[in-house]
Amino acid sequence: MNLLSVLVWFSSISFLYFGFSCFFSKFIISEFQRYGLPKYRKLTGTLQLIGAVGLLLGLYKSNVLLLIASAGLFLLMLAGFIVRIKIKDNFFKSSPAFIFAVINALIAVKTYFLISGVSYN
Repeated sequence: MNLLSVLVWFSSISFLYFGFSCFFSKFIISEFQRYGLPKYRKLTGTLQLIGAVGLLLGLYKSNVLLLIASAGLFLLMLAGFIVRIKIKDNFFKSSPAFIFAVINALIAVKTYFLISGVSYN
């Protein structure tokens, strides 16, 4: 299993968990209220679930889908990181969003190079 596959599987499993948590976890429900964004909780969960499935399908079926899913999750997590900074959470509390943004950015960049045929080594 190569690095891209490991990153995709890790991110996908994580976002399946996070996505379902947006619908069922009392903690996540209270966190979205703390962020001042309770009406975006279900949308966020849905986007996370779509992104997770898109990563897996993309890994095995379509590099373009993998690029779109990883770029979408990167943007979602970048927005999450910005929200955390705006509400004055410290970097430690904000770090999961930052780390998942970086992971999905790496997936997107690696996939872009695969699609374009340019070597990144």
